[in-house]
Amino acid sequence: MDTKLDAFDNDSNHLKGLGGWLILVGIGITISPFITSYQLYSLYIPIFQDGSFDMLTNPAYTMYIPNFETLIYIEIAINCIIIVASFYLMYLFYSKNRLFPKLYIALAAFYPVFLLADAWAVNFVMPDVPIFDEETIKQVSRSVIGAVIWIPYMLMSERVKLTFVNPQPSINDELLATEVT
Repeated sequence: MDTKLDAFDNDSNHLKGLGGWLILVGIGITISPFITSYQLYSLYIPIFQDGSFDMLTNPAYTMYIPNFETLIYIEIAINCIIIVASFYLMYLFYSKNRLFPKLYIALAAFYPVFLLADAWAVNFVMPDVPIFDEETIKQVSRSVIGAVIWIPYMLMSERVKLTFVNPQPSINDELLATEVT
């Protein structure tokens, strides 16, 4: 009895497309920019609205912390870049673009580094704040575990190799598509 039980053994097409473990990746990258935006909004808007930012950044106040303003603006800027990159990552994912795995890996590797650098910067600006508080440890651990799982998946998965093959559309391709319609 030499018959194959797996109908897919001779057909690699079953690995093409946004299926399998890529469904989890898709869910994650689809909700990620919205969660990050919400967290950014809920963390920083109150600081600006209740006057805390002014008291912490103005030398006239006793609560003044040197370099706090720079720290906040850099955190906001980097988080905004992460949000924009996450939306672009979502576009690359759903268009099955060949750049998706590379950008996904870059963001997955960057995020824990950013969290560690931010924790160090916060401790540098505010030495009384522990560098590794409970929330920071949770965020860093979560991002490292995610990177350890998903970076090798992006590098070794046959599904990833067979799915993300579409080239980046050029300006000429977009103009041609506009002229045709």
